[in-house]
Amino acid sequence: MPTDKEEHPAVVISPNDVCARVGSVVNVLYCTTLRPGMEAGAHNVRLNGGDGLDHATLVNCAMMYGLTWDQVTAHYGTVSAARRREIGRKLIACYGLLG
Repeated sequence: MPTDKEEHPAVVISPNDVCARVGSVVNVLYCTTLRPGMEAGAHNVRLNGGDGLDHATLVNCAMMYGLTWDQVTAHYGTVSAARRREIGRKLIACYGLLG
């Protein structure tokens, strides 16, 4: 992200129709490089090379950010279906979306 000095990766979670609209704001989940000794917490999902990244990364599912497409500087890959399901489960748990 341009305002992010280290340009952390992010996972876009907005629906495709929202992403396709010119000038729309999309929701993203920021990621952090998984450092030695770090563990995935209750709100995190671990991504890796199978998701288009060069290194192990944690997605923080507890905080969403709104960005415009001009703030997105690169596309690294596509999150695998299994990880998308895991991110969905974490979002449901974090925000208490069921019951």
